[in-house]
Amino acid sequence: MTLADSGFLDLDPLRLEYRMIGPRPDAAPTIVMLHEGLGSVGLWGEFPDKIAAATGAGVFVYSRAGYGKSSPGKLPRTTRFMHEEACDVLPRVLDAIGFRRGVLLGHSDGGSIAAIYAGSVQDHRVRGLVLIAPHFFTEEMGLAEIVRAREAFIEGNFREKLSRWHADVDCAFRSWSEPWLDPQFRAWDITEPLGYIRVPILIVQGDQDQYGTLKQLKAAQEACYCPVETAVLPGVRHVPQREAPELTLKIVTDFIDRLLRDHHEGERPVDSGVAMQ
Repeated sequence: MTLADSGFLDLDPLRLEYRMIGPRPDAAPTIVMLHEGLGSVGLWGEFPDKIAAATGAGVFVYSRAGYGKSSPGKLPRTTRFMHEEACDVLPRVLDAIGFRRGVLLGHSDGGSIAAIYAGSVQDHRVRGLVLIAPHFFTEEMGLAEIVRAREAFIEGNFREKLSRWHADVDCAFRSWSEPWLDPQFRAWDITEPLGYIRVPILIVQGDQDQYGTLKQLKAAQEACYCPVETAVLPGVRHVPQREAPELTLKIVTDFIDRLLRDHHEGERPVDSGVAMQ
């Protein structure tokens, strides 16, 4: 298909909103961005445009079913919703856009989906992963934060804030909160697929992340056999690209440049001012 600057992917029965910035997949590497649990195309803000400008790569962003302007997803979502997104939906998206070579960049749930895909699907087109505040297992403090978000959605103004970004705000919130707060989800753990990833990974996380501790990074370092670089941002919570945009952009684009331009996979990054492990 010919990708317009924005539009919809029709993947029966799904209709997914998307943006395409920069060169198309047949002309340059592509960075495919996977949004957070309550994210959408619009909620990324200018971050995709800045990544495209800094790297020269094409950037493709889309809203998963139930989010943004995409068609509603099936409710209730199962506790395996991230595996379903990674193994059933994402392969169809990549094939539909003509993905040839590039990087998966995911934030929060999107980072988990990218990790599951790379650890479950043998796709030599994927040259690396950028995971921003990903989840690899559940933590009680993160679940408690989701409970607080649910209370704010029901009783506060959180619903009104989210309605700016989602055509069906109730569907979007339920698609995220209900699986996470299902008692069975306490056993959710994707550290096993991490051991099957064979491309370099960059993990960026704030040291004040309210949804996950730095144990998430340690789990990846212990489970992965591929190169894993980590950047811990001081004083930053769950959304580094909004809370520390310039620093996050530099860290991410330095890593992507080394993979896609210099082909120096696994090398230590240039000094970004953040302690890399």
